[in-house]
Amino acid sequence: MDPMTTHGAFSWNELMTTDVEAAKTFYAALFGWTYEAMTVEGEGPSTGMTYTSAKVGETWAGGMMPFPPGVQGAPPHWGCYVTVDDVDATLAQVEKLGGRILVPAFDVPGVGRLAVFQDPQGAVLSIARYAFGA
Repeated sequence: MDPMTTHGAFSWNELMTTDVEAAKTFYAALFGWTYEAMTVEGEGPSTGMTYTSAKVGETWAGGMMPFPPGVQGAPPHWGCYVTVDDVDATLAQVEKLGGRILVPAFDVPGVGRLAVFQDPQGAVLSIARYAFGA
């Protein structure tokens, strides 16, 4: 099973933090992570920001980024993504089941279509349909 192409599989972990450089130093010392940075393109809330992907050896472990506009004040936290076949259809199902869309679907070139929702109990989860898994 490839989690990047399997509907319902947890596929990516992401840190939103107030200090990416400090986080990079901490996790490099703790886990031996190495990093690659890119500028986020597309139409989403993180457009123009620097996104840092972390690796364990040659395997991607996750990513980290500063808080996008509108999210300031939240504590630094790790979030996770679940792969879906269709982001927009999944968001429609979220609303039908009593959840709430927090970040509407948006596209990140070279990555895919993403969104963030809250379940009826208040837990937050991100979803993705990866461009490279399509």
